Amino acid sequence: MNGPSPRIRAFDGAVSEAVGLLGADDPAAALAALRRAHVLGQRDFGRHLHVHWLMLRVAWKLGDAREVVGQLWRLLLVPLGHLSGRLPEGNPGTADVSAFAPRAVPAELAALLGKDTGNAG
Repeated sequence: MNGPSPRIRAFDGAVSEAVGLLGADDPAAALAALRRAHVLGQRDFGRHLHVHWLMLRVAWKLGDAREVVGQLWRLLLVPLGHLSGRLPEGNPGTADVSAFAPRAVPAELAALLGKDTGNAG
């Protein structure tokens, strides 16, 4: 049996980095790691939901009311996005970008997405 795909390993690494940064009281850096994790994990329901939960925790820690509200909405939208198949590629998942707007995928993440074998890990 194969292990997780490169995309999933990168997602797990970004989430681990974010959790460590949050624990080290660096929520701004944690949010940057979670933005990467969102791009990599949004096609998987559980991972997608988990990233938004962590983004909510980071927003709360930052005291950013706009981001808190944005993450609450996104937590509600995740199931609808997966049911409808409307998941905008490259979207970083933060409230400063519309939840419906696709974005260019950074090259290092695009390479990982291109290498994905479809293994949900």
